[in-house]
Amino acid sequence: MESKHLWQLISFYLSTTLALLRHLVLHILTLNQSPFIIKFMDLILSVYFRLCNLTPCAVDLDDQTTIHFWVTNHRRFDRPSLVMIHGYGGNPLWQFVYQVGPLSRRFNLYIPDLLFFGKSHSKSPFRSEFFQAKCLSDGLKRIGVDRFSVYAISYGGFVAYRMAEMWPDAVEKVAIVSSGLSYTDEQRDQQLRTIGRHPSEILVPKKPDDLRLLVNLSTFKQGTLNWVPDFLLRQFITLMYDHCRKEKIELADYLVKKKADPNLHVLTQETLIIWGDQDKVFPLELAYNLQRHLGKNSRLEIIKNVGHAANLESPDELNKLIFSFVIGECGFEYAETHYHLIYGLGRSYK
Repeated sequence: MESKHLWQLISFYLSTTLALLRHLVLHILTLNQSPFIIKFMDLILSVYFRLCNLTPCAVDLDDQTTIHFWVTNHRRFDRPSLVMIHGYGGNPLWQFVYQVGPLSRRFNLYIPDLLFFGKSHSKSPFRSEFFQAKCLSDGLKRIGVDRFSVYAISYGGFVAYRMAEMWPDAVEKVAIVSSGLSYTDEQRDQQLRTIGRHPSEILVPKKPDDLRLLVNLSTFKQGTLNWVPDFLLRQFITLMYDHCRKEKIELADYLVKKKADPNLHVLTQETLIIWGDQDKVFPLELAYNLQRHLGKNSRLEIIKNVGHAANLESPDELNKLIFSFVIGECGFEYAETHYHLIYGLGRSYK
């Protein structure tokens, strides 16, 4: 009898354990099919933004277009206003996570989602950076921001440049990071041949390997995502790129197809150009092109051993440059070893 009861007890525990394992496997398979983990991480980042004295708000420009912002909770009039414009690699939560803390202590921040990214959307057929710029400017006016400086990275730089061009009385200073504004058709075609794929296939990835390629192109250190399992990358793609995928592709196609502008407007604002010396998306020669085009009102700063994504690879140096440029003094403590060499048109950092 005792052996019979023992066997029943063992059977009970075995069946219970198997049932739990089965439930766990089914749960994992369900997670693989939905962006649950990435959504949770996105939520954590949004909580962090709130801890940085920012709150989300949505501005309806009309019955077609809504712009979503992260805005400073309590505006301090002794602090300058800074608009931060992201690029293609996700929403602002992910792109500015290493910068928003320090910058929020020095500026009144206004961080929009560009149209078709994050929670900003439009039924409009327009895909130009001019339309993006107009929508952001209209949104800022609606929330009472009439004067501001702007810091923008990559695709966001195209938008920031047009904002400064069209509203010079509103935009005080411009900081542009790794944005290929001043290129020739020949330079663009050569870069496309070097990359070997259409930009929309890389900027709007469909598969984990596409996302790995995007990150490898954007960073100096290679293999950053090699350790990340495919199912997590698929979740990231689902959350960041599947939403408005068609519109994101159209934005990229617009930039690729448009002819280079030999008469690119020369900004009247002081402009800081920041570039990683190992940028494989927009090569360093484009930084020199832009600095020569803008002339005496511009300054070029080159950060050594950094690729296209300086906001992720070198956020401290980037924060320091932005602060000193907009405020006019050093607001972060840095060792003298950060200053490496002044050469040509720019200063190099390592």
